[in-house]
Amino acid sequence: MRSDLIFGALTHVNNRYKLCQLASKATRKLHKPNTRLQDTTNEVLDRFKDTIPMDLSAEAGLEGVSPTERRAA
Repeated sequence: MRSDLIFGALTHVNNRYKLCQLASKATRKLHKPNTRLQDTTNEVLDRFKDTIPMDLSAEAGLEGVSPTERRAA
């Protein structure tokens, strides 16, 4: 069920708003024509469930970046 996928993804994403934003962006990028949008959304949530938590990946990715490179564009 999708609720299981959402709760699994919430263990790795900080909050529900951020999960919704990331899932919608990922769904738009991964969606293939002639497939159901619901299936793509479920696949995205499943991938979020299996990834490294955001806190750990963000810390690992920003160690070698200078403060001027971290600014939002």
